[in-house]
Amino acid sequence: MYFRVVRFTGVTLERITRVVTGVKDADGPPEGIPATGVQFLYDESQQTAVVLQQFDTAQDMDKGDRAFAAMDPSEAPGTRVSVDMCELKLGLAGAGFPARD
Repeated sequence: MYFRVVRFTGVTLERITRVVTGVKDADGPPEGIPATGVQFLYDESQQTAVVLQQFDTAQDMDKGDRAFAAMDPSEAPGTRVSVDMCELKLGLAGAGFPARD
């Protein structure tokens, strides 16, 4: 599994709400983007957001990266400051994740 991790600054609550609503109302990812999932993380106090775009293969991630890079920047939740192209090496969640005190 692969993730395109995008960090934004200057993200207002109004803007992130609008973007999230648009994604929820869509019938899947934008045309030409073979993403299999997306997660939005938002820190209101710093007005930053991190978007995790999930892909099955590195080739799909590269295709998605090219398509996202070609989009109008006004569609983004804020100013893009970084993009990381990552392969998942470990994922723990739910029952498989050890409890912490």
